[in-house]
Amino acid sequence: MSRSPAASWPLLLVLCGAIFLEGIDIGMLNVALPPIRAELGLSTGALTWVMSAYVLGYGGFMLLGGRAADLFGRRRMFLAPLAVFVVFSGLGGLATEGWTLIGARFVTGVCAAFMAPAGLSIITTSFPAGPRRDRALLIYSGTSGGGFSAGLIAGGLLTAVDWRWVFFAPMVPALLVLVAGCRLVPRDAVRGGARPSVDLAGALTVTGAALLLVLAVEQAAHAPVVRTVAVLATGAALLTAFVLIERRSAAPLVRLGLLRSWPLVRANVTALLFTAGFFGFQFVAVLYFQELRGWSAERTSYAMLAMGADAVLAPVLTPRLVRRFGHARVIVAGLLCAGLGYALFLPVGADWPYVAMFPSMLLVGVAFALVYGPLTIVATDGVAAAEQGLAGGLLYTSFQFGAAFGLSAVTAVTVAATGTGGAPGAVLAGYHAGLTVPAGLALAALLVGAAGLVRRRRPGPPDAPGDTGADPGDGRRFNRRRTTGSASAAAVNSTVKQAR
Repeated sequence: MSRSPAASWPLLLVLCGAIFLEGIDIGMLNVALPPIRAELGLSTGALTWVMSAYVLGYGGFMLLGGRAADLFGRRRMFLAPLAVFVVFSGLGGLATEGWTLIGARFVTGVCAAFMAPAGLSIITTSFPAGPRRDRALLIYSGTSGGGFSAGLIAGGLLTAVDWRWVFFAPMVPALLVLVAGCRLVPRDAVRGGARPSVDLAGALTVTGAALLLVLAVEQAAHAPVVRTVAVLATGAALLTAFVLIERRSAAPLVRLGLLRSWPLVRANVTALLFTAGFFGFQFVAVLYFQELRGWSAERTSYAMLAMGADAVLAPVLTPRLVRRFGHARVIVAGLLCAGLGYALFLPVGADWPYVAMFPSMLLVGVAFALVYGPLTIVATDGVAAAEQGLAGGLLYTSFQFGAAFGLSAVTAVTVAATGTGGAPGAVLAGYHAGLTVPAGLALAALLVGAAGLVRRRRPGPPDAPGDTGADPGDGRRFNRRRTTGSASAAAVNSTVKQAR
């Protein structure tokens, strides 16, 4: 239900505070990875799992979290996980062994999996479809990027004192957001009828599939081939079981009819590929700065500050570009920036001056500003209110699973190329090999995103009742469809878009 403008914007501030904390958490941890490795004695593979445990918990449970918000209430699914998120973030700072930290990160990821789609669905149901909702979503996504950028700086400063403060410091602002959320997040309407059910079998199989598939990629460089193939096959089997369960379930975790929409599939695939490249790149960059160049965590955070351009561009410039050129063209422009940024960093040397690396950092930041927000709009616009949580869960699943896959793939390639030698030349060669992964992923994402520009010129027949066949990649035509057909679209239960 849409709220009045006066009531909506304070609510947006609270939701942005939560997503800001999620972004700053990831940004600070990225900078703190080398000191964590040194104190806890972690291998490169184990260090990757400090990041991957979070994004796998996030991505693996996202579909369940999104659907739970639709069934059990958005307020409940936002506030309760936020409280647990605060507790386990602090517990991560108390870790004395790698497995403890990895476990804490996994739990915080699961909490974020319930909190994030609930927050997104609160926005899409509180702001009416149109420019106000688009602006709110771009501010929301820009805040997430701003949190990541702030985390890079704060992480460097806090790590200079002790890396454990990376986990302790966010607890106070998180508590403030929690208190404000209890007052401002609207209560859900009382549901009548039978008690809603959740497809636990589907949630377990898709989560297991995600874990095993990423594990197969991560161990490919150093595990026996037979073991890797076995893990990969088991993950694929679980994924197949998930599809079969969803087809037969009376209350599926994912209504498979949503996947018949080409714009929906394109948005998810683009999100997965883009995020995989983005996180893979920043992982290699942090290791390059600190372990090869010997830079401090503080200096590394300043070096990556240019990636924070998205915090300024997303809420200011991106909305204007979307109105002028449409979602698809803006997304493709962002993917081009990402690919160019990775390509410029690909031949990085052992003694490159920062001025030679700055264009890559800036281009990657601009890419995030142009891609993340418009993908969020495309993936949720036109979705019925009863499925907004599912839409957010789909999109965030793609984003987070992409991050886990990117980290694992980059690690596997880097370890394989580095070999057993620890000489600077071998390490640099490993980084060069690892950087080909985000470059290739950016190219793949560009091809998928560019397909939207071709598709919208040749619209096919509607895929579902109420679908006009217009592609939201064309901002101008989609806005006309939304204006003239909003009444019928709101009445339809099958939707056109998805989400991470």
